[in-house]
Amino acid sequence: MIPISKEFKQRVYQTIEIGNKNDLISRMFDIFLTVVIILNILVTFLQTFESLSAYKDLFNAVEEVTLMIFLIEYLLRLWTSDLRYPDKTRLGAMIAFITSFDGIIELLTILPFFFLSGFVAFRMLRIVRIFHLFRINKTIDSFHVISNVIYEKRTQLASSFFIIFVLMISSSLCMYSAEHAAQPEAFRNALSGIWWSMSAVLTVGYGDIYPITTVGKIIGIIISFLGVCVVAIPTGIISAGFVEQAHRAEIDPSSMESHLNTVIIDIDSLWINKTVKEIEQLSGLRLLVIKRGDVIMNPSPSVSIQMKDQILTVEETDFIPDQENTD
Repeated sequence: MIPISKEFKQRVYQTIEIGNKNDLISRMFDIFLTVVIILNILVTFLQTFESLSAYKDLFNAVEEVTLMIFLIEYLLRLWTSDLRYPDKTRLGAMIAFITSFDGIIELLTILPFFFLSGFVAFRMLRIVRIFHLFRINKTIDSFHVISNVIYEKRTQLASSFFIIFVLMISSSLCMYSAEHAAQPEAFRNALSGIWWSMSAVLTVGYGDIYPITTVGKIIGIIISFLGVCVVAIPTGIISAGFVEQAHRAEIDPSSMESHLNTVIIDIDSLWINKTVKEIEQLSGLRLLVIKRGDVIMNPSPSVSIQMKDQILTVEETDFIPDQENTD
């Protein structure tokens, strides 16, 4: 058995990880993998066209090749998982990768093809290949802004979705009480009005189920009006999040120059593969900017710090501007 050096393993890890534009090999691998993902998804769509059944063998061949590439990538990431999670044992690192978002998506991508292809229900798992496109998300800073806003406003968004859900349930009950006698087939029970309440609250208005009684029409008007107001809540929350992100981006670092600190992540750093949220909680620092190669990134809480990242930090207490400076 040919011994494998640590340098070679480290090089493989650096190559398959995403985001370093200064590394030509790593960048080419990212482009190649993106093309493979898009090709695999394209073939999956084309296989549904009966008019293209003559190319079935070609589609199957492309699918098999792309899935073999996914399998090799999965094995390489499993092999280098101890570098991704340096604070864990080798077995612990492998388990951590297998149970991570990337690990689960990759496993669900290849598993049905090799072991469950005979089960129609499991073949539906092929749709998870689309989630491979989230790899592109890691290299585009604008996507980080979107994910950061959604993450930071997750509690408010969850509350607004709960309000929408309650409104749909209550409107379904009201409409059932008003319309059941007049339309027993359309409103058989309280849950049968969920379809109508969904189209009314979300302002879709399919029109296949609608009230015909006077009371039902009045309820429909009220629910439709409330739906416009309630559905606007998540939009307002997300818009406010983008405003906050823009305000953070406009903060002048020169006003905190004496408090700023630049951290360059090397192989011995304890921050490798830890998320921004974990680092800020453990260190009491505020991460202002992450520079990865020639890409400037916003420090989203879910972003994992990689080797060679350059991070601009400041003490959490120093990050809060003075009131007199904000007026």
